[in-house]
Amino acid sequence: MQSYKDLIFGESFVDGSWQHASTHKLEVKNPVDLSVIAEIYDEDRAFVATAIQAAHHAFPAWKAKSAKERSAILMAWFDLIIQHKEELATIMTLESGKPLAESRGEVDYGASYIQWFAEEAKRNYGDIIPGYTADKRVMTLKEPIGVVGAITPWNFPLAMITRKVAPALAVGCTVVIRPSEETPLTALAINHLAQLAGFPAGVVNTLVGANASEMGKELCESKLVAKISFTGSTRVGQILMAQCAPTLKKMSLELGGNAPFIVFDDADVDLAVKGALAGKFRFGGQTCVCVNRILVQDKIHDLFVEKFSAAVKALKMGNGLEDGITLGPLINPAAIARMKSMLTDAQAKGGKVILGGQAKEPQFFEPTIVLEATSDMEFAHNEIFGPIAPIFRFKTEEEAIQLANDTIYGLASYFYTNDLNRSWRVREQLEYGIVGINEGLISSETVPFGGVKYSGQGREGSKYGLDSYVDIKYVCVGNVH
Repeated sequence: MQSYKDLIFGESFVDGSWQHASTHKLEVKNPVDLSVIAEIYDEDRAFVATAIQAAHHAFPAWKAKSAKERSAILMAWFDLIIQHKEELATIMTLESGKPLAESRGEVDYGASYIQWFAEEAKRNYGDIIPGYTADKRVMTLKEPIGVVGAITPWNFPLAMITRKVAPALAVGCTVVIRPSEETPLTALAINHLAQLAGFPAGVVNTLVGANASEMGKELCESKLVAKISFTGSTRVGQILMAQCAPTLKKMSLELGGNAPFIVFDDADVDLAVKGALAGKFRFGGQTCVCVNRILVQDKIHDLFVEKFSAAVKALKMGNGLEDGITLGPLINPAAIARMKSMLTDAQAKGGKVILGGQAKEPQFFEPTIVLEATSDMEFAHNEIFGPIAPIFRFKTEEEAIQLANDTIYGLASYFYTNDLNRSWRVREQLEYGIVGINEGLISSETVPFGGVKYSGQGREGSKYGLDSYVDIKYVCVGNVH
């Protein structure tokens, strides 16, 4: 096995080679101790335009390849990622802080999208439609839309890239990837492996820069880019949508969430505790489908709190490279400030912190439980994105559904019940793109991932994942005798 250091790169990858146009570098820091892991050339908007041009030139030849040829290259990429799983996981933990076990899991999860869409590349079917008159022959074809801009966040630095670019590449699109400047090393490492897999020059481009707004603006405003896929905050998604309006780009937006986790009094409490622990504290609560509000019915409230508190106490906070660590640092000082602000707000409104609540140097925050949570507290309406678990008490099923839907967001939701009828009733009333019933971990390459309301539009993964990267062409052949 090679060292992870062999997969750390200090330049962007454009048009088949490592390049830089800037003379300035940005530092990538380990959130555990703020040590500098690497320095990378800090590129700007003009360099994005260069990458777009490269992707535009590469598109016709890549589109012309057979689905079988594209599939083979994607499978080679998948194999290389799995072969280098340990090095990639180490890099991910160093730059994001997530525990090594979670990083290994993300490598598998992210690679699974490449494998899935390598297979789906050969199933990008059109249709033959019965002619609307006797002399007509009608068909539809699915064709790649062109250059795709992928703007990805820091919390899943591998999987958020592969979930977007694997379907794009499978159908014949070329891609320009702008990863977060907080966690760019994983992105550059998998681009290196993509090059080894055999993608032609210009098909896969990854560029790093600190000026996210200007880089994003170039992708949105360029007439050569046909599609933007973005994962991040609702506020930024709204900005990108406005910037894409003049060129009428196709968009996939996976935005903020405010996931409710409802525990009904007929639920298996131990199962619910296990699901809440996994759904709330995965990567320290820094995921878009993390549990944001725990709603527990009166009858079992105290029992749930007792068991959940014991489980949270067992979490081990520290450096993710060490054995047994289940909770790493938060990504930056702003995240720590946000946790403090939310707790101050909750306590001022009657919330009771029964566990945790303290920040630890430099960027750690204790897993925290807040009781007596109410709908006027900040975390009732805004994404926490950290290890705070507020617990709300409710009396009736109707009240739980009203509380769960009382948000502008609609990404993921969860509820626990052993009542078959209730499982159908509640599922149908929850205003979310994803519903987990008696399950706290709901992500897979085989399922459609996405939200409703202010949580975005479009779906990633599954058989539906190709749809956003193709145009449907209708062909009519007339005068057939």
